[in-house]
Amino acid sequence: MNMVYPYWFRSQFVPIWATSTQEALELMRTSVQGERNDELFYDQLIQLAPNKEQAEVITSIRNDERGHNQMFRQMYRELTGHEVTGVSNEVPEHVYSYISGLQKAFQGELSAVEKYRKIWFGLPYGIYKDTLYGIILDEQKHAAKYNNLLLQNLHAN
Repeated sequence: MNMVYPYWFRSQFVPIWATSTQEALELMRTSVQGERNDELFYDQLIQLAPNKEQAEVITSIRNDERGHNQMFRQMYRELTGHEVTGVSNEVPEHVYSYISGLQKAFQGELSAVEKYRKIWFGLPYGIYKDTLYGIILDEQKHAAKYNNLLLQNLHAN
């Protein structure tokens, strides 16, 4: 006969991406610059877009990134009582070709999902977690849009 152990006998489960609140706040602070670099990178992609429709897709993604930047800044301020200050030494990468730029943007969006998941696990329950979940969903949506643009352009070539 199989027996299920009662709850009080189980060891505490910890996900591999579990994060402390302090780690989450540091990741959130660095995310402000990451979102800004994404915005500058996407500005370059918009200029390289082969048509108005593709430029509009990237513009909508860039505008979402601006909103994410503001939400990260506000959440950080409310959770710590401090503003995000200082600027990263990270220079936004130059886009040399539209296809390679789309590929980099696609990979960047997927990387953001991974990073934001770590932040999510370090935040208290409530509005901050819910807000970050919305940002994660946006990043997944952006990855799907970049994937679609890649397919359109690879098929055309």
